[in-house]
Amino acid sequence: MSNGFVYPKEPKRPVPRPTEEEIRTRSPLPEDSLWFTHDPAVYHDQATGKYYIYATDALGLESDDLINWKRIGKIVPTPSADAKEWTGSDGIWAPDIVKVGDEYRLYCSNSRFGVQVSSIFMATSDKACGPFTPQKSVFKSDTSMPVNAIDANIIEDAKTGRQYMAYGSFWGGVHIIELDKETGYAKEEGLGKCLARRPLCFDGAIEGPYIIYNPDTEYYYLFVSYGSLKYDYNIRVGRSKDVTGPYVDHNGRDLTDLGDRDCTLGYMLACGYKFDDARGWMGPGHNSVLHDDDGRWYVVHHVRPHNFRYGDISTMHVRQILWSDDGWPLASPEVYTGEKVQPVTADMIPGSYERIKLAPTVPQGISVSVPLELLPDGKLICCSVMGRWELVDEYTLNLTYGDDTEIVKLLPVWDYEVWKPTLAFTGTNQDHICIWGKKR
Repeated sequence: MSNGFVYPKEPKRPVPRPTEEEIRTRSPLPEDSLWFTHDPAVYHDQATGKYYIYATDALGLESDDLINWKRIGKIVPTPSADAKEWTGSDGIWAPDIVKVGDEYRLYCSNSRFGVQVSSIFMATSDKACGPFTPQKSVFKSDTSMPVNAIDANIIEDAKTGRQYMAYGSFWGGVHIIELDKETGYAKEEGLGKCLARRPLCFDGAIEGPYIIYNPDTEYYYLFVSYGSLKYDYNIRVGRSKDVTGPYVDHNGRDLTDLGDRDCTLGYMLACGYKFDDARGWMGPGHNSVLHDDDGRWYVVHHVRPHNFRYGDISTMHVRQILWSDDGWPLASPEVYTGEKVQPVTADMIPGSYERIKLAPTVPQGISVSVPLELLPDGKLICCSVMGRWELVDEYTLNLTYGDDTEIVKLLPVWDYEVWKPTLAFTGTNQDHICIWGKKR
């Protein structure tokens, strides 16, 4: 603590990753384990004050604080009868929830991996924790269509209250259709409007849409996952003044633009990364976003250990979101442990840091940290790069070298790599490439 600055308290240590035998047999995990949490959708229930996660395999989790989670088991027993008949599958993937009146509606995907014969069905409950009763399909796809009916996300128009469902994975990309708010089912026929897609040279690899409205910027933000969920997943963002788009990135490029040979389309919020004292993480994606009652923002995503030899097992990270001065989300470099943004004084800045530049690559690789020294006299040394640092307000640090400027926001975090509190920053450079850092 310095000048009244409060660092987060030591959290409970994460449950160790399962053994090879536990992974192979899908053995029951401890109730506070986040392993096998895939495609997490976060929800804050006003009726109980609790937070919930709805994940693939109809897994439900519950929390009082977004930090400590408890597994509540399978919350949807089976796909709806018509969905199961259509797909021939028992799989339940990537749920998303909305409450209308007293009814909680869970929109679930029913499909088999890598196929286009899919269905999004609705299940309902009178409690956020479920159990949810399957109803019937909202939207179906097959091989005659240029879309895939999975990964539903429900969003309302902030002005009109009209309700929409974004959906889609690979093939023809992400689309949006209007729902009948009274019934919860599709209000329009057809595929809806395309919001985002990717070139075939990248396997059309885009999925997991999530749209949220920021009343401060008056933009809707579309979050999507690029790449392979097992390897190079990364989170991209576009924004629009209208819920149905068009959604454009930081360069004003429409997310439906197929001319993306260098994989720079879309503002990249997060990708695989590695700090010095860690094994690292890869494939952050299929996120959801929470704007909580206290005004704070969070991104929740699944992620995999870097080079984890057991393959496709995932866990879940919750990160606080700050916002850049020009209205783009900034994810914390560390998992959320209750930290709050507080005024920082110039004497707290000097020291040794680790800095990560989350730059787009083809394919998307792991961004690794490099040493950064911020000296008491305002000098900056990052490997062979020389520059200056300046605290421009109580929360914002400018890092300049040559013609480059990085504007980052400061916040206290719990350093999961070395297990102690520290000062961290998140921001972007002049090209809107995200920059993460933490003090050693």
